[in-house]
Amino acid sequence: MFDFKDQVVVVTGGTRGIGRGISEGFLQSGATLIATYYSNDEKAEEFKRDNIRFNNNIDLQRFDISDYEQVERFFDYIHDKYHCIDVLINNAGIRKDAILGMMPKEDWEKVIDINLTGSFYMCKFAVKNMLHNHYGRIIFITSPISRFGFKGQSNYAASKAGQIAITRSLSKEVANYGITVNCISPGFVATDLIEDLNDALKENYRKMVPMKKFATPQQIAYGVLFMASREADYITGTTLEINGGL
Repeated sequence: MFDFKDQVVVVTGGTRGIGRGISEGFLQSGATLIATYYSNDEKAEEFKRDNIRFNNNIDLQRFDISDYEQVERFFDYIHDKYHCIDVLINNAGIRKDAILGMMPKEDWEKVIDINLTGSFYMCKFAVKNMLHNHYGRIIFITSPISRFGFKGQSNYAASKAGQIAITRSLSKEVANYGITVNCISPGFVATDLIEDLNDALKENYRKMVPMKKFATPQQIAYGVLFMASREADYITGTTLEINGGL
């Protein structure tokens, strides 16, 4: 559907769940993919095995996006091996749910550090890299929870709302340099996070969706590919909802 041949794409959290669907979409569209992950070597190797036909276009990098020095080293590696990147997908994220009054301080900090601060670090270095070519696409994978709020997810909601706020400001800073910055906001997606829920809770979530079904990672990937394409060069500072009508 879109041609990303000769483009270098970074997808954080790119070996599992929604991130895997996005990574595979870019591979199928000809991109050179750098998929980052935090700790799950087994899932990373599984991703690589399942996409063996794209082996020459896959580069897996393990590091912590919430660690400034590790992110800086990653972009030094990018510069040395690829010189520049064309697309950054800020997908990596975690949840640590608890009602606010009982939420451990550490759980608040960890979610903000990875989901929000990690996205800031990745953007900071990506923008510097993209400026050399006067071209780039930066996309945050956010969430409708940033608008709705769910009980027990104040830390997650705050981090996702923060991503949208960064998008609006950053898009204005880089608009004159051929760089667009946008968000994709998926609703409920059929990944391990959903499959691990009990049947009653899954059915309750499904009923919340007007289409009465969950999205697939591939359906989210289609929206990401569009927003990351050269054809989407007049779309910036916005959020595309892919949520079945939530």
